Amino acid sequence: MRPAVRRPIGANPWIWHSPVTDGTLAEVLPRLAEWGFDCAELPLEQPGDWSAATAAGLLGDAGLTPAAVCAVMPPGRDLVRAEPTAVRGTQDYLRRCVDAAAHIGAPVVAGPVYAAVGRTWRMDDAERAAAYEQWRDNIAPVVAHAAKAGVRIAVEPLNRYETSLFNTVAQTVAAMDGLPARTVGVALDTYHQNIEERSLPEAVRQATGRLFHVQVCANDRGAPGDDHLDWPGFLDALDDEGHEGPLCIESFTSHNATIAVAASIWRPLAPSQDALATRGLAFLREVGHRPARPGRPSA
Repeated sequence: MRPAVRRPIGANPWIWHSPVTDGTLAEVLPRLAEWGFDCAELPLEQPGDWSAATAAGLLGDAGLTPAAVCAVMPPGRDLVRAEPTAVRGTQDYLRRCVDAAAHIGAPVVAGPVYAAVGRTWRMDDAERAAAYEQWRDNIAPVVAHAAKAGVRIAVEPLNRYETSLFNTVAQTVAAMDGLPARTVGVALDTYHQNIEERSLPEAVRQATGRLFHVQVCANDRGAPGDDHLDWPGFLDALDDEGHEGPLCIESFTSHNATIAVAASIWRPLAPSQDALATRGLAFLREVGHRPARPGRPSA
């Protein structure tokens, strides 16, 4: 068994703001650094919301590394069962995300890069297989663009209420069959996998060799640790799989009408958004220093 890893810990400015802009980053990134975060993931709701050059400078000034650019899939962004114009527009948007990631030095573009969040439909096995084949065909040009840019695509399975296409890690990995493993992998989010997987450690194992990015929060979208999740087991599984990438806290604010409705945030999830971030950081640092398991050397 592998020794426990001290992973970087990051946060997403969505905890406080949507959309994320240059002004948002100028406000949030220095505070993340002051609190002791190592990195940040930057959501790009619309191309131009933030300038890649400005974001790179702000990250550098704060001493934070870019963990990921998060792709956002509102209604109309679809690569499956969609009109050709919608597919082309989605591909163009995802290429813009890749370009932004390359500019700021982020290793991955992460998100549900297959269909609009909230879009669901019933499928039998044959229809699901056809949908996955169509997705592979339509994501392929984006994957090729990402490979040239040195950026990886991390596909995020969502819970059953937000999509009917990719709910589990196993489904996501199966759908990637035939796409290059060095460029296309999984973004695992503990919120969604707590709903869809029978075991968080097993979800990690299902992504063996293709786990590119990890987002964390409590089971109710609050601070990691303020919940019932098996954090030691989850981190042990990441250690065993050799995944040393960051743990990025992703949550949302109930004060922003658009994102509160999209993410079903109907009540405060912590005493404050600052508390959500700092409590989550403190817990992840603490659980990351857990004692070695039998047979595991100390870190």
